Amino acid sequence: MDTGRFKNIDHGRLDDLRSGRGPIQEHVIDEFLAGRLSRRDFLRRGTMLGMSMSVVGGILAACGSTGTSSSGSSPAVTGKAGATIKAGLLVPAAAINPITIADQGGLELIGNVGEFLVFTDQQLNYHPWLATSWSPNADASVWTFKIRQGVKFNDGKPMTVDDVVYSFKTQSDPKSSANALSVFGPVLAPDGVEKVDDTTVAFHLKKPDASFLDAVSEDNYNMIIVPNGFDYGNYQKSFPGTGRFMMSSYTPNTGATFVRNPHYWGRKALPAKIEFTFYPSEAPMAAALQAGAIDCLDQFSVATSPQLLNGSYNVTSLKAATHRELSMRTDMHPFNNKLVRQAIAYSLDRPAIVAALFKGQAEIGNDSPFAPIFKSTDTSVPQRAHNLKLAKQLLARAGVPRGFSTPLLTETTQEIPHFAQVVKQYAAQIGVNIALTIETPTKYYGTAVFGKSDWLDGEMSLVDYGARAVPNVYLQAPLQSPNAKTGSGSWNAARFSDPAYDKLSKDFIAAVDISSQRRIAGQIERLLLDETPIIYAYFYNYLSAAQKNVSGTYPTAQGQFFLWNATKT
Repeated sequence: MDTGRFKNIDHGRLDDLRSGRGPIQEHVIDEFLAGRLSRRDFLRRGTMLGMSMSVVGGILAACGSTGTSSSGSSPAVTGKAGATIKAGLLVPAAAINPITIADQGGLELIGNVGEFLVFTDQQLNYHPWLATSWSPNADASVWTFKIRQGVKFNDGKPMTVDDVVYSFKTQSDPKSSANALSVFGPVLAPDGVEKVDDTTVAFHLKKPDASFLDAVSEDNYNMIIVPNGFDYGNYQKSFPGTGRFMMSSYTPNTGATFVRNPHYWGRKALPAKIEFTFYPSEAPMAAALQAGAIDCLDQFSVATSPQLLNGSYNVTSLKAATHRELSMRTDMHPFNNKLVRQAIAYSLDRPAIVAALFKGQAEIGNDSPFAPIFKSTDTSVPQRAHNLKLAKQLLARAGVPRGFSTPLLTETTQEIPHFAQVVKQYAAQIGVNIALTIETPTKYYGTAVFGKSDWLDGEMSLVDYGARAVPNVYLQAPLQSPNAKTGSGSWNAARFSDPAYDKLSKDFIAAVDISSQRRIAGQIERLLLDETPIIYAYFYNYLSAAQKNVSGTYPTAQGQFFLWNATKT
């Protein structure tokens, strides 16, 4: 065993801590000892693979590295408990149903009432939630979870392993048209969900997935636990869940009131009440914050609400993989020619776009979902640059030297309308005339399935993607070949289908160590630069704001807005 950079290891303590670890956990420990994982990466990978914070901390200490600091789920608070917190959210795009939710307003509501097996914090570390521990088998094709005991739903009924099994079976069933199939489709089928005993659930995956833990965290925002046999179509009536809050009232398109759940299994919520007000777009929500009508809002953008960065508010800025995806239909002329897709990508001046829309709160993208924040990203892949001359040459080689006309459909979310206008202006410089349609999220998303969604069916479409702790969803849902039977490629608005890509993405997901992931990531990045089914122009910081007298709000870059520790002074 190579102990790399560590010179004064307490081998006795280290051996005790390593005892009983599985082969994947052993491998991650070896990677850390050899210096191929940083302290922070070891903390994250170790907790993902089932090592407790105390074990990870003990290994760090045995190697002479101290501390396992993490924000966890408890942001610092300065006020007293019992406040009424008034929060602004974008109006949910459709009925509140954990099976079908695909929008930020909806997912934030169920995230405050329901709970997940695992919690992913703002530093992308994993913590026990409804699961108390977990471990993968030797090749990460089976993951076993111990389920917390003594948990009750907000109607007072006990939560059991049967509830967990039912929730996962329904969400992974291709017949359910569940939004969670964007995560589960390629890796989990209903018959892979096993009740081992009254405290244990095992997931037998279709293929190895070294990051499956993320699929049972709030990153997979549909995956709250509901009662066994529950009819999801009735969710909006009562909002069943095990979380710190319960629904007191809900008025579609207007707002909702949540109060403390008296049956909560852990530390109770600090606010006595949360009053959510729904807004059709960001601008009126930001204006409400400025006027003092609300105490906090879930997210704002630099392009629409730069005034919130003037120092008058408590602003949370999270560097993340949050991004927009500009898809082009690879099954429709002229975008069925990759040279046309490349031409659109070369027309964009990414540094100028980032400077104009984000003022330092973003980083440029390179037309793959591998954001700078991911340790697996291969940063040696050359960055695509603005090149109008080359773009015009590519169009000529593709047989459209005089350009063409195309529709572009998008939504009224944050800076997206501004970015869409920028895309239109740059495309015009190479002779491409874009007819831009900007819709409400409700109209744009439709039912979020092929044939019934402007997002998924448009010749060009521009959509928002929340952050994830791992790139798996980005690699699967919008890029893997669509397959209705398995659920893969369920968000593939580009209709991209490439066997080489499918294999590489599966290999990446199965890879255990960062070095293997980075090697495969480089191959994926180069393939996507060549094919360019989707343009990833930037990855931006997630921004949330609250009044100066409000503390303890906890946004995540994925789009959650947890308010259980919010207080006022």
